[in-house]
Amino acid sequence: ASRPVVSVYSQSKERTTVPLAMPAVFVSPIRPDLVQFVHTNMNKNHRQAYAVSSKAGHQCAAASWGTGRAVARIPRVHGSGTHRAGQGAFGNMCRGGRMFAPTKTWRRWHRKINVNQRRYAVASALAASAVPALVMARGHHINKVPEVPLVISDDLQTLSKTQKAIETLKSIGALDDVEKVKRSRAIRRGTGKARNRRYVQRRGPLVIYNEDKGLVKALRNVSGVDTCCVPRLNLLQLAPGGHLGRFCVWTKSALQRLDSLYGTQTRRASEKKGYHLPRPIMSQPDLNRIINSDEVQSAVRPGRPVVKYSRKKNPLKNLGVMNKLNPYVKVLRRHQALARLAAAEAKKKGDKTKSKKAAMSKEQKAKIRATKAAFRKQFAL
Repeated sequence: ASRPVVSVYSQSKERTTVPLAMPAVFVSPIRPDLVQFVHTNMNKNHRQAYAVSSKAGHQCAAASWGTGRAVARIPRVHGSGTHRAGQGAFGNMCRGGRMFAPTKTWRRWHRKINVNQRRYAVASALAASAVPALVMARGHHINKVPEVPLVISDDLQTLSKTQKAIETLKSIGALDDVEKVKRSRAIRRGTGKARNRRYVQRRGPLVIYNEDKGLVKALRNVSGVDTCCVPRLNLLQLAPGGHLGRFCVWTKSALQRLDSLYGTQTRRASEKKGYHLPRPIMSQPDLNRIINSDEVQSAVRPGRPVVKYSRKKNPLKNLGVMNKLNPYVKVLRRHQALARLAAAEAKKKGDKTKSKKAAMSKEQKAKIRATKAAFRKQFAL
């Protein structure tokens, strides 16, 4: 949305001769984190308090039997002669007892949000609504829309019949998004279907006007189409679910009023006391473009070569490393394998070879013993 002007179209999709200057709010920083935070807290502010009865689970007479009777010390119902007598009561583990940590109406249901944060989130949502890629990524069908943001002449505010409004949406290419909403209508999962919220459906276009001359009544029965007056822009409508990129249809006077509502980069807002648009922290947020620019690359030192250290491997477990240290190991292992095969074959045949010691004669054994005795005698004291 960085282009300087935006075109104005008639209800029949004809471009008027005089374009409008793009409001400065459409170039605000897009902050999905802030939008998600503000939306989460704002969405809690329409909740109604609920709680269980303070008497629930305690509407019977019960007392513990104490110790020494080989039963749990949970309170038990008084009396006799019925199944209920002697049954546990009051506890959250008992049948008919109260719940654990009974809910109270004085829970902190609502959340306070800083005014500046709310305004920053709305400005970010407006800026995202002017980026076609974000609008399409959110699921809106805008292939036939001539321009984003889409601005229609103020004649749109005078519509009072739904049929005329649908014809206008069709002529400007926004009816595809409405048909998408109708196709998405489905029964809600879970218990909510029995609690007066039986159906769920997607969101369609958001029509933003400056003065209602029948437009709200004309569009209130069209599925998925929401209306909003420009000074009462709401983040819950601009970013449903906390997701940026709502498809917005503006009237000419509503778009022209944005500069007085939110101000520009050089002028404060005239309809908000002391407010100016959020300024981006970085004038050029494209970090890759900055880092790869000639100015930065000429000043940085060249990159150091990456030294890769190989992992030391154990030669006793890794045959490849052992082969580098001792090329003879292959031959040695082959001889060992052949010897094992020969021994296995000999064992199968039953040929048990006698040991070398058993094959020696008595004279040889006596000579060896004499040699050992003479060797030991040299060191005797």
